Amino acid sequence: MENFFGLLKQEMFYGERFDHFYQLEQANQNYIIFYNNERIKSIFKGLSTKKFR
Repeated sequence: MENFFGLLKQEMFYGERFDHFYQLEQANQNYIIFYNNERIKSIFKGLSTKKFR
């Protein structure tokens, strides 16, 4: 969990500003979808988890 939240802050929050809670909530949901389906992971030889399965 610590690794995930570290990546979340590094990849999504750095340099961003959210004016409303709704924007932050939507950005979190989009990041989780990206993280689970599209983000390339070296452990899977350059594939996303979705393509690896």
